[in-house]
Amino acid sequence: MLDKNKSIVLFSGGQDSSACLVWALQNYKEVQTVGFDYGQRHKVELKCRKNLLKKLNLMSDNFIGKLSTDHVVNLEEIKNISNSSLLNSNKIEVLANGLPSSFVPGRNLIFLNYAAIISYKNSIQNIIGGMCETDFSGYPDCRNDTIISMQESLSLGMDEKFIIKTPLMFKSKDEIWDLIYKAGGKELIDVILEESHTCYKGDRSKRYPWGYGCKSCPACELRIKGWNSFVKNNPEMKI
Repeated sequence: MLDKNKSIVLFSGGQDSSACLVWALQNYKEVQTVGFDYGQRHKVELKCRKNLLKKLNLMSDNFIGKLSTDHVVNLEEIKNISNSSLLNSNKIEVLANGLPSSFVPGRNLIFLNYAAIISYKNSIQNIIGGMCETDFSGYPDCRNDTIISMQESLSLGMDEKFIIKTPLMFKSKDEIWDLIYKAGGKELIDVILEESHTCYKGDRSKRYPWGYGCKSCPACELRIKGWNSFVKNNPEMKI
């Protein structure tokens, strides 16, 4: 039987997954995390997630839940069967089908599948993901309908009642920053700004008010837009 007080967060080390982790720590007694090494161009996120876990653990008094086991799954084979520009040095652009070239077909579906396998073993009912329809970069596996379908399929396929929670699904990027701010104030915002990584190109050569990145990839553009809107509504956060 799955434990409704336990959760696992798909934790990449980016802004959105960090917000999800904070949300889970506010809502569940035990929180495990899972990251994926799939040959991604921005592999630096795997290092960032370790730093984030350490710092969030130090802030544990702010949350009702406690960080538990961190899992890292090796999915390098994805790089050999996909031509996504997130897995090579090709230019990130919009393709003829309307999707960005950074789309990795089936990525979130695979992630959720592995998270469910880990959950099955550890009696975890709640799987938390940072999928978002509002400001998503054109990825169909971020849609709410996709997540609802995956929840049903995983539950049927493993004969357990999994619940997939997507707390950011209908939030804009500035609302996501607001979620973080309300959870831990400026101290938590500073941790996420400094330690999280969103840039698809893996660029951490320069720190900006909104964090590190190349300023030009779709992920950076969304992060910059969200941060500027958040600061406009919260001028005390202006750096």
